[in-house]
Amino acid sequence: MQLRKELNLLDVFCITTGAMLSSGLFILPGLAHSKAGPAILVSYFLAGLLAVAGMLSQAELASAMPKAGGTYFYVMRSMGAAVGTVYGFITLLALALKSSFELIGMAAFTRIIIDLDIHIIAMTLCSIFIVINLFGAKEAGKIQILLVTCILIVLTNFIIRGIPSVNVHHFTPFAPNGSMSVLATAGFVFLSFGGLLKIASIAEEIKNPGWVLPLGMILSLLVIGIFYTLVIFVTIGILDPSILNNSLTPISDAAAHIMGSWGKFLLSIAAILAFTSAANAGILGASRYPFALSRDNLLPGVFAKVNKKFKTPHYSILLTGACMIAALFLKLSVIIKAASAVLIVTYIFSCLALIILRESHLQNYQPKFQSPFYPWVQFVGIIGYGFLLYGIGFEALIINLLLIACGFFVFWFYGRIRVFREFALLHLIERITAKELTSHSLETELKEIIQERDEITEDRFDQIIKNSIVLDLDKIESLETLFKKVSESLSETLETDPEIIYNLLNEREKDSSTVISSVLAIPHIILEGNNKFDILIARCRQGVYFSESATNVHAIFVLIGTKDERNFHLRSLSAIAQIVQDSHFEKNWMAAKSKEALRDIILLGKRRR
Repeated sequence: MQLRKELNLLDVFCITTGAMLSSGLFILPGLAHSKAGPAILVSYFLAGLLAVAGMLSQAELASAMPKAGGTYFYVMRSMGAAVGTVYGFITLLALALKSSFELIGMAAFTRIIIDLDIHIIAMTLCSIFIVINLFGAKEAGKIQILLVTCILIVLTNFIIRGIPSVNVHHFTPFAPNGSMSVLATAGFVFLSFGGLLKIASIAEEIKNPGWVLPLGMILSLLVIGIFYTLVIFVTIGILDPSILNNSLTPISDAAAHIMGSWGKFLLSIAAILAFTSAANAGILGASRYPFALSRDNLLPGVFAKVNKKFKTPHYSILLTGACMIAALFLKLSVIIKAASAVLIVTYIFSCLALIILRESHLQNYQPKFQSPFYPWVQFVGIIGYGFLLYGIGFEALIINLLLIACGFFVFWFYGRIRVFREFALLHLIERITAKELTSHSLETELKEIIQERDEITEDRFDQIIKNSIVLDLDKIESLETLFKKVSESLSETLETDPEIIYNLLNEREKDSSTVISSVLAIPHIILEGNNKFDILIARCRQGVYFSESATNVHAIFVLIGTKDERNFHLRSLSAIAQIVQDSHFEKNWMAAKSKEALRDIILLGKRRR
């Protein structure tokens, strides 16, 4: 069952922004300052800069394949079921860990108002978010819009009031613990940008995802980068280093210095809203990973079930909530390191998936948004993420390896015996070795995704193309030989003597050439009778000689129908004319690997419907 498409650009922006406006801003600056001093500004900048590489990769992948599960789906289709299972498993746990961290932070601030055990508060809040998400992504999105708007207003007020009070002496020495501490801290605070993963996982529920999703991610990262820089700059400039280093509520403490107790209360409320926003987005995003894994038969089928009334994956949401509640009982330092390390690995996978899909030259990999400066952005990102992992330390690597081992365990004992799915890496190996390793199954799946993404409703023309005869000819053909093959191929479906079809084609060509361009011809004739119409598609790699001005025609579309089909005949001519106007048509036509690939070029061609 399909998920409901109901999220727009504002929803995407607020879900993504809200997922990043939380612990990275309201808790981590104090902990990070104790490690790197004022140079945490550089640490946040480096983390954000590297997040751009992952974000651009995910934006392209999501615009090509807007499916539930986000980067899991791309990794699965690029590297196979084993890697996909491991990736989906560790990403689910990473987002659950990050969301647990948000719940702990929110509970810590809430405890100021309600004197209860922090775990009880966190579990109660988690239960509330589970219920909200069960009602639908749109409802969760509405809450995100309200929360993010309030948070940004409060932070803007904090920045405006705080800048005049900044003490420049607080910025010296700038990097008291050396450059390596700056790098290590960049890895530590990378958790702040983990929210970018969440929106990709709900791509299937976004309207016009090919454009809305990349634009929302880019705008969100820009806004977050500006607010992080300004808020942390003001906080460092206001708080004495000895206070900042020991503070778990640095922004609220800074607000107390410039606005008094009401300022601290206001920023504490903003922090609670921010943690609420991030935890809500966390459940929304993370819950789509078990849903996608289950839909691919890599987890039990119950997690792929969608609630009939609310169109939400309710069992997947409940599983995600259970993981978050379980993570609440881990040490805070373990949660931060584990979540940051796994998120870094997921960004590495995003860059690798993009490289593999691009280099596999899959015809139906057609992203609406393309990552600029490919492949340099991805290479720099992968190297940079490697340095961040090194900076986090040995403990983070061990956590990663344990989670990867758990994911592989799930695949080996459950998914391996249930599924084999063609993936892009096989196409890349096939391209390099010139060996036949693949079928058309991945291309077919990508075609179906494009049709769903672009909301293409099949019409009669599509149905005819799907069932049409395709001739794929290698050697040079004379026009007479081509027409004979066409006549013989169509005679059975049209229930007409092949000689009649052959003569009509020849007569039509003598009356006036059917060549449209130097590489394209559309012979079309009228038959006697009623209710007959068909299209034959032909490609000749070495070309067909039609005339002195068209000596090398590669693409031939033959349209044959009776007089009563004249209107549809004209509509079909118009459809083909629109499709072949694509600037990449000739290149794609000649590069197509099979008859099905030739059909796909037509079925996915841009035309008015």
